[in-house]
Amino acid sequence: MTHYDIVIIGGAIVGSSTAYYLRKEGFSGSIALVERDSQFTHSATTLSAASIRQQFSIAENIRLSQFTLGLFRRLKEEFGDDADIGFREGGYLILASEDGLPVLQANHKVQVAEGADIVLEDAAALEKRFSWLSGEGIAAGAYGVSGEGWFDAHAYLHLFRKALRTMDVDLVTAAATGIERQGARVTAVTLDNGERLETGLVVNAAGPNGGKVAALAGLDLPVEPRKRNVFVFEARERYADMPLLVDPSGIYVRPEGSVYITGGAEVEEGEQAADPADFDPDWGLFENEIWPVLATRIPAFEAIKMTRAWVGHYDYNALDQNAVIGPHPEVSNFIFANGFSGHGLQQAPAVGRALAELVVHGGYRSIDCSAFSYQRIAEGRPFRELNVI
Repeated sequence: MTHYDIVIIGGAIVGSSTAYYLRKEGFSGSIALVERDSQFTHSATTLSAASIRQQFSIAENIRLSQFTLGLFRRLKEEFGDDADIGFREGGYLILASEDGLPVLQANHKVQVAEGADIVLEDAAALEKRFSWLSGEGIAAGAYGVSGEGWFDAHAYLHLFRKALRTMDVDLVTAAATGIERQGARVTAVTLDNGERLETGLVVNAAGPNGGKVAALAGLDLPVEPRKRNVFVFEARERYADMPLLVDPSGIYVRPEGSVYITGGAEVEEGEQAADPADFDPDWGLFENEIWPVLATRIPAFEAIKMTRAWVGHYDYNALDQNAVIGPHPEVSNFIFANGFSGHGLQQAPAVGRALAELVVHGGYRSIDCSAFSYQRIAEGRPFRELNVI
C-alpha cells in the first residue's frame, strides 16, 4: 500500500499537463501519474490529427486554445532550446453553405471579440485567395490568418513527459480498476497490478475512458469513446498555401509533408460508443464519402491515391461536446478533466494550468474554467460547442 497526495488517472497530454503545472504552481506533495498504455499506442493524444485552432463558437474554448498557442510561441523558453513540435501555422478554413452562414457569422463575431486573427470572406474572395479552391455551394468561409495550424503530437507529449521525469512525479504503468470512497470522499485507487494507492485527491484524465473511470467512483459522466478515421493520400499537386480546410459536410483535409490527411465522414446522429479495442479503419468511408467531397471542393483532387489510414478514439461528451473540468459538487476530491470531444490536445496545457491553480490556490486564477463545471452535467444543462471538428 502506497500513499499519494494526488493520483492522476491517465498519463497522456491532459494528465501530463496537469502534473506538470501542479509542480510549476508550487505543489510539493506526492503525485502519481497512472497510465496503462506506456507507449501511447492507442492514445487519443497520439492518434489525433494534431491541430490547434481558435475557431470555436464559445469564448471559453477560444481562451483555452489561446493559452496553448502562447505556449507554442515560447516553447524553447519553457522546455529548452531543443524543444520542437514542428508547429506549422497554416490556419483553418471553415466553409459554410447558405444555410450554415448565420452560425459561421455568429461564431466569427465571438472569435474576433476574443482577439482571434480570423477573416470572414465570401466564396469569390476565397477563390481569389486560394486558386485551387472551388466555391461551389459555398456562401462564405472563415480563415485563420494566424494562430492556427498543426503540429507533431508525439513530440508535444514527449516534452511534458520528459519534463516530469525531473519534477518528482511517479510515472506508474498500470490501469485503474477500482476507486474507493468513504462517503463524499475518494480515498484510494486500485490498479490491475495489484497495487492500492491511498490518496487525498483523484484527477480523472482518462480520455475516452473517462466515463468508465468516473463510474469506478460511483459517479455518472456521459463521456465515451467515439471512433474517428484518418486517411492519408497522395496527390500530384502540392499546395503550400493550403490551410486545414473544413467542408460544410464536416469532411476536412490538410497537408502533411508530401501527402495529405483527411477525415470527418462519420455521422454523429445515432452513433454508438466505440468498442475500445476497435482500431480498424472503415475503408469504405474514403471512397464513398470523402473522395467525392474532396474532388468537388478541390478539383485537382479528382486524381488522388489513398495510401494508409489509422483510427483514434475521441473522448466524446454526449451531453454537449464540451469539456467537463473541475471537482464533483458532492465528491469534492474527485476532479474531472474529460469530454473534450476532439479538442483536448490543443487545450490540455490550459486545463492543466487551471486545475493546478484550483488545487494549489483554491480557485482559478489565470484561466477560469467554471463554465465547464460538472454542475451542468448533474442538471442536464448543455453548454454546447457548435464548432466540433
